[in-house]
Amino acid sequence: MKRLIYYALFAALALPTAGCSVKEIRENCLAPVSVHISGFSFSQEEFPATKTDPVSPATYDAVNAITLAFYTTDGTEQYKATQLKSDNTTYTTFGNFSLSLPIDRYTLVAIAHTTKDGSPFTLTSPTEAAYTGDHAYETFVCTQEVDITSTSAVEISATLDRIITQLKVVSTDGKAANVSKMRMSFSAGGKSFNPSTGLALSNSGFTNTVNVSADIGATSICSSVFFLATDEQTMNVTIETLDADGNTLYSKTVNNVTFQRNRITRLSGPLYTSSATNSLLLNTDWLTQQNVSF
Repeated sequence: MKRLIYYALFAALALPTAGCSVKEIRENCLAPVSVHISGFSFSQEEFPATKTDPVSPATYDAVNAITLAFYTTDGTEQYKATQLKSDNTTYTTFGNFSLSLPIDRYTLVAIAHTTKDGSPFTLTSPTEAAYTGDHAYETFVCTQEVDITSTSAVEISATLDRIITQLKVVSTDGKAANVSKMRMSFSAGGKSFNPSTGLALSNSGFTNTVNVSADIGATSICSSVFFLATDEQTMNVTIETLDADGNTLYSKTVNNVTFQRNRITRLSGPLYTSSATNSLLLNTDWLTQQNVSF
């Protein structure tokens, strides 16, 4: 499953009353820029051959924020703004940015992401961004060079690609009454990334703990999202079920699990019953990839 976000960026010029003289300071010659995020198009995992209708950013629930930034060639941040879907004071129309840029060469960084209490998102530079709290979330990124050479009209288009990988741990038995959480520990990867490459900044691994929301006796699905240091990466994964006090009830390490960006890797097996010993299986099949455009 691949989800693509398509951005159409338009730099529109209102006719100035006077042109910028070559004798004027270049920084005083500003080009008005409008950035319009036109929508999302994706295919459902259950029906990889089925195209869904494009949806607007306002109705796409997997991300709740859009950050747009422009950096000069020396790394100086010229502009940065984040629109929060839940806070309409940060935008007039969610996905539309309006700004002015001096004549210069820039790196545009556009990131669609999720920010929540306990899991804030930060963008520091074209090469550094991170989820600094408990969890990482689905993330789409684009960086590209932009030249503002005059106040003449400029039109720019860009495509954002998903850069995360995901683990799904699927139980084949029913949830036990004393299980409250699941802890997934990874020997590589991380929650920070380089927007210019889409790869993890740290490859030291991390631990992600999530609530198990399944009813008692029902099978469960728990997920972790993170970033890889290479497009495809192999690592060890430890799965633990925890009680309400954080005590480990069951632990299993699966070695040499393969992950790939924009793919879901599933681990399945019994996690809650007495048979949950050395029985976690690895599903090595990748999801069918489908690129859908509009």
